[in-house]
Amino acid sequence: HGIHAEPTTFGVTLAGFYAEFARGKARLIEARKEIAVCAISGAIGTFANIDPRVEEHVAGKMGLAVEPVSTQIIPRDRHAAFFATLAVIASSLERLATEIRHLQRTEVLEAEEFFSEGQKGSSAMPHKRNPVLTENITGLARMVRSYAMPALENVALWHERDISHSSVERGIGPDATVHLDFALARLAGVIDKLVVYPQNMQRNLDRLGGLVHSQRVLLALTQAGVSREDAYQIVQRNAMRTWQEGADFQSLLAADPQVSAALSKPALAALFDLGYHTKHVDTIFRRVFGTT
Repeated sequence: HGIHAEPTTFGVTLAGFYAEFARGKARLIEARKEIAVCAISGAIGTFANIDPRVEEHVAGKMGLAVEPVSTQIIPRDRHAAFFATLAVIASSLERLATEIRHLQRTEVLEAEEFFSEGQKGSSAMPHKRNPVLTENITGLARMVRSYAMPALENVALWHERDISHSSVERGIGPDATVHLDFALARLAGVIDKLVVYPQNMQRNLDRLGGLVHSQRVLLALTQAGVSREDAYQIVQRNAMRTWQEGADFQSLLAADPQVSAALSKPALAALFDLGYHTKHVDTIFRRVFGTT
């Protein structure tokens, strides 16, 4: 929602993208395998004037599978699955590009695209360092997704075949693959040179005076015997003061008699340990990258 929640690490964020692109790669390999089929079965697919062994021979020589049943053409559900896979991968590209664009915003600035000496961000405003590469990737992703719909429309052809799909595929075939290839290469370059600012991450984390630990306080109060409804009201009351007054959340809680009646100062202070939120990061990494 654009509002601070609980702490995570930039590494976990990138691990999520890594896992997503790993799934995309697996989908693409499967989608390519699905369309790598051969059909030499005659005008309507019945082998009336050609022996099926010819098809098998040619398919073997070309490293293709045999289409088990075709009309004049290979069924286009295969192609639709391929273009849909390209569209999903494009969406993953856009998700990462959007993340970088948000991180590069002036008021965030936790990461940004590499900006070379003499590069222009804006022709009118010399101070600008715009995320032009990830914005470009976002636009390319829209293009690739747009090719999935006509590929789906190509599945329903009349009888043994009409040619309504042919003109579509002549356009979307090269365009979708070239656009996605370019976008992937561009994003790889962005990530390779991505500039990361850990100090700004810490600064932003500290901006709200410890509010990111509110759930831990809420749970601790409930474990100390306070009803959840009352605990929520107590924590929220102090959280709203922190929002409005720029006060220190822990200090407000420590001065609240309802909090101090349930939690000692050492117990309260322990709830503001940042390491609590990152204690299982290595478990996530092992799930994504395997044991090293």
